[in-house]
Formats: sequence, C-alpha cells, structure tokens
Amino acid sequence: MSAATQHHDVVIVGGGTAGLTVAARLLAAQPGLDVAVIEPSETHYYQPIWTLVGGGVFDREISARPEADYMPAEASWIRERVLDFDPEARVVTTDAGARVGYQQLVVCAGIQLNWSAVDGLEGQAGQGGICSNYAYETVSSTWKFLRGIEQGRAVFTFPPTPIKCGGAPQKITYLADDHLRRRGVRDRVEVVYCASTASIFGVDKYRRSLEKVVGRKQIETHFRRNLIAVRPSSREAIFEDLDGGQELVVKYDLLHVVPPQGAPDFIARSALASDAGWVEVDKHTLQHTRYPDVFSLGDCSSLPCAKTGAAVRKQAPVLVDNLLAHRAGEAPSARYHGYSSCPLVTGYGKLILAEFDYDGVPTESFPFDQSQERYSMYALKAYALPELYWNGMLRGRM
Repeated sequence: MSAATQHHDVVIVGGGTAGLTVAARLLAAQPGLDVAVIEPSETHYYQPIWTLVGGGVFDREISARPEADYMPAEASWIRERVLDFDPEARVVTTDAGARVGYQQLVVCAGIQLNWSAVDGLEGQAGQGGICSNYAYETVSSTWKFLRGIEQGRAVFTFPPTPIKCGGAPQKITYLADDHLRRRGVRDRVEVVYCASTASIFGVDKYRRSLEKVVGRKQIETHFRRNLIAVRPSSREAIFEDLDGGQELVVKYDLLHVVPPQGAPDFIARSALASDAGWVEVDKHTLQHTRYPDVFSLGDCSSLPCAKTGAAVRKQAPVLVDNLLAHRAGEAPSARYHGYSSCPLVTGYGKLILAEFDYDGVPTESFPFDQSQERYSMYALKAYALPELYWNGMLRGRM
C-alpha cells in the first residue's frame, strides 16, 4: 500500500444513486469511518423523472441538482475519473494519476450508453425526429418532436442489452399515444413499438395488464426486433430479427431510441469484470466472487435483476451490512433477493406499479392489485418518489 498516494478505509467508485446512498449509510452506521467517493460529475440527476420530461409533464431542469449538496460532509470527495483497478494491491488509479488505496472497495459507477453500437445513430439524437429519454442532453428533444408530429409514424425501440429502467421504452410509447389523442392527431400517426424482448413485460401478472393497454391504445408491436441501423437522410430504422428472419425496415417521422448499454469501459476491461463485463458479485451478498474486499451494486454490477433505483434502495442496506461484517471478520449474512420496482406509466395520470424479485414473483407493497392502472400510483411516481429520493434515500434514511 505504500505506493498509493492516499489511503482510505472504504473507497466508493461512483457518486450516483448507489454511491451516495451507500456512503451515507456507512457513515451513519459507523461514524468516523474513512470513506472516499470518486466521482467527477458536479451535477446529480434524478433520472426516473426523464420519462415525464419526455412526455412534457416537467422541464428537464427539475431532475438536476448540485452533487455537492448530497455528498456526505464526512466523506472525502475525489473529483476524478477512475482509469483502472488493481484488486491484488487494493489500489484504484485515476485519470489525474492518483493511486487511491483502500481496505474495502465499493464499485457503483452506473451504466454506459453505447450510441455507436447502432450504425448511423451517434450524434443524431435531438435532430431529424430522432430523440431519446436516456440522456439529459437529449430528453427535451422527445417532447419537442412529440409536439411537432402531425402525421406519419412514431417508432419506439428497446435494445437487446441490459438497460437502466427496463420499463422506460414502453412508458414513453404510452405517453406519446395519449398526447397524440389529446391533440386529435392520433388517427394520422401510427405508433409502433419495436423491442428485442419476447413480450411486453417479463412478469406475467403485469404482462397481462400491459397487453390490454397496448390493445386499447392500438399500438403496433414487433417483438424480438433489434435496431441495428438508422438512416437519417431517408428517415429509416433497420431492425434485425433476433430469431433469424428478415430485416425490418421502418420509415419514421419520430424515432425514440433507447441506446444499447453496458458496463463502463474501465470496468469491463478490468480484473473485476465477469465475462459479460459487469462487476462479478454474489447475487445475494453483493460481495465479489474472487476479491472479498470488493463489493458492488447498481447498474454496473452483475446482479441479474432490473437496473433501477428501487433495486438500489434494497441493495444498499444489504451491501453496507455485509461490508461492515466483513471488516469485523464475520461472514456476510444479509441477503438481497432481487427486489425491483418498475412504475409503468400507461398515460397521463395512469400507472401500473410492478414490483418483483429474482424469480419474477410479484412482491407488492400496497394492499391492492398493483397490476391495475391507478392515478394514486402515478402521483407516487411524479411527486412523492422524487422527494423521498432527494431527502431520504440519498441521505441514507430509507
């Protein structure tokens, strides 16, 4: 460890939802613990609200707040980017040349948007009818193009990679349909949903309800289809058939793209990565399978669950308990069972709240059938959950 330029008890890579939540919880559980967070961003984003930004409910600025306002005062904030990990030496190297040593490491650096994985897409979002709710820079273009379309075809995509908020691609599809009906132009605009998935949702209870929503809204669906190319000059989207059939070429006037996603490059090429590139951890304890001083949660981890903030909310206390147990020389005993939540907006003022575990078993929080569309659940997403996020979760209070 003498080669490190600085050393901390616990180093957290990533100051997003998972990193700030874990930092706050660790410091509350063990005051005086030397915790450092490596995070280059000055702004923190509440990304779940971007669906409603794209649907015209909120301006994008509502999702952004200063990172400094939520970084625990007791934590050391290293405002640099990670380049590499040396888990044998227990050192993290940053782009500024710092070598940061640790006793335990928590990796929660989020997920990477790979725009270039679709031929012709990179640099096109925000112009020519191409939009995406998946980045702060592009989310406002969704509402811009949705307001402007008068006729033609609105196409919405879902890639074959893991993505953050797996319900988001269909949420904006439903809002688009609702908006077009309110404007009285829905009969002149086809709404098409092209997804790599085999069905509209992977949990049967919610799938059945969502199929009724799709039918009611007369949305054209194409499953097992993957967007492989965009031709902006001719406004064509090309989809491969994941079952080996012919390509599908779809003309569009509005194209909402969900870019393929993966672990950040510096993780995927590191010794911490699984064959698929994610930080390789036990799915119940969140401890690395080869390096016991390393833990991971959130989108960059190998956990086979939905990549959502709700999942992080359940993962964080398990990770903190197990990390502190490991520091005390005890075996990790806390268990995460794959809980995730997907608030599926089905229109303005309507939402199906899907909650489920690793096995796809519904694990619902309320004493009513959450597979039914409700305004109360829409209000929960739009107004209550952001407040709980900023003032509760990031403070380590829930």
